[in-house]
Amino acid sequence: MDMYTVQAYHIDMNYKPEYYDSVKELILATSEIYKNDVAFRVKIKPGKNPEYKDYTYSDFIENVNAAGTAYYASGFKGGRIAIIGRNQYHWIVAHLACLFGGIVSVPIDKELPLGEMEDSLVRAGVDAVVFDSKYKEQIEQIKANGKTKIHEYILMNEQSDEYRSVEDLISEGRALIANGDHEFIDFKPEGESMAILLFTSGTTSKSKAVMLSNKGIASNVADLLVFEVFDEHSTNIAFLPLHHILGSTGMLFAIADGMRTVFSDGIRYIKQNLTEYGVTFFLGVPALIDKMYESVEKGIEKQGKTKTVERAKKLANFLLFFHIDIRRKLFKDIIAQMGGQLKYIISGGAPLSAHVSKGFTDLGIEIYQGYGLTETSPVLAAENKGHIRAGSIGRPLPAVQIDFKDKDEDGMGELCAKAPNVMLGYYNNEELTNEVIVDGWFHTGDLGYMDKDGYIFLTGRKKDMIVLKNGKKAFPEEIEILLNKIPGVLDSFVFGEPIDGDWTDLRIAVQVQYSKKELEETHGELTDDKIREIIWEQIKEVNQTIPHYKRVTDLYLTEEPFIKTTSLKIKRKEQIKKVLGEV
Repeated sequence: MDMYTVQAYHIDMNYKPEYYDSVKELILATSEIYKNDVAFRVKIKPGKNPEYKDYTYSDFIENVNAAGTAYYASGFKGGRIAIIGRNQYHWIVAHLACLFGGIVSVPIDKELPLGEMEDSLVRAGVDAVVFDSKYKEQIEQIKANGKTKIHEYILMNEQSDEYRSVEDLISEGRALIANGDHEFIDFKPEGESMAILLFTSGTTSKSKAVMLSNKGIASNVADLLVFEVFDEHSTNIAFLPLHHILGSTGMLFAIADGMRTVFSDGIRYIKQNLTEYGVTFFLGVPALIDKMYESVEKGIEKQGKTKTVERAKKLANFLLFFHIDIRRKLFKDIIAQMGGQLKYIISGGAPLSAHVSKGFTDLGIEIYQGYGLTETSPVLAAENKGHIRAGSIGRPLPAVQIDFKDKDEDGMGELCAKAPNVMLGYYNNEELTNEVIVDGWFHTGDLGYMDKDGYIFLTGRKKDMIVLKNGKKAFPEEIEILLNKIPGVLDSFVFGEPIDGDWTDLRIAVQVQYSKKELEETHGELTDDKIREIIWEQIKEVNQTIPHYKRVTDLYLTEEPFIKTTSLKIKRKEQIKKVLGEV
């Protein structure tokens, strides 16, 4: 693709981000603007009469500087600190204290089995661990095993006689600063230095440790600040796990944008929390966003208002042509089901259903999807206000150049990116690094194309592509999105099934995870054969909407969840072995 086109496109859109050499420079500059605003609201007492504690931006920066000063005094300057725990205020303080002080932050997935968690700590060579008290048992087992070289274990959210806590660090750091210790505060991280070492999803033997730079993360946040513009004083709920790069970069964006951030009490309480805090901004993954919209649809259906709402949507969309927007007033009661204040949803991590996207938009809730990878800190492209194209993942961010390599006869190629937010490489794996970064271009493994206006369209993962004997190509994800809309289908797994054991001759097959309870609510008591018949009839209807060569020709049923990573992506190789092994 012509690089001039992409660069000219950015200039025409008047995007002029202010770039910084490090996360520290960026956050200190933006937090000064909002210093008296509330940065975090933390629930300190749950129950019927909850109590909260507010931290202004000034309070937050003071806490980060104090914790970092204590890190230095403890001998962790230039070292590595792992962070394990649920999303909470002190997770963020511990993380930013690393980033501000040139200490490598190593966020570890709290849901990992003990062996994988321990292995990650060993591979990363961490000097200390900040951990959530909920995972104390695992941490003490790791400590007892003695396989790591960890010098100290620090409690994240409690104080005890046994361990220092983050609050203890803050108190110690304040005293040191008051006595003139400004080494941490004066420290300037180098832009190309590693800021975060992050393990990708997967089993430990296969997971890759991604090295992300200070400048790369700061660049991505700076791009997002001008690309995604939201109301002043928005309230963000930190729901995505902070050990995922989308969660942690999303948090940095919220801080840099002057938002007030709150924390969820758990997925069961998400609706309650949206109302409780007046949440206006929500960053999530499609699996959760789909469930939110499904809940809205079911609520409308139970009230017998489906046809009424559809007519109201048509009226609202007609008036939009004349720049008259009555959606939020017209659908006030429906929006109330999501807290009443929700205005913006950002989706990332996987393709978002067009049905869900349009559904939220019709209600007056702006929803945008973004695209990226752990290796790109993470965002490469995104939708934004007034720039949404059906089926597209949006346009490249200002600092990102995109090219599609090795195009086929249809113009489809592998999406490659050159940008400051591309990783430094895979830790201790130069061979793999050189496989994915060639001549400065990061090869994402995703296939697609870009239209003349700069919108990117993805067709699927290169490694998951099903190549049929006639040379046609099919991509599981695009078919799964359609199948997952079938009532009673909880999830679907599309794969290439060998005909008569011949892996050079494949047909499109699917395993469907279904809800018997949901199907019986509609159809009454069902036998296994009847369930199969109902789902197969629905699949045949989907087949009529897609090209003949992409149509599903074989069906497997299960009530068991699929084998997934902790980021809820299907482990396709393992799942296909399981499906075919059970035949």
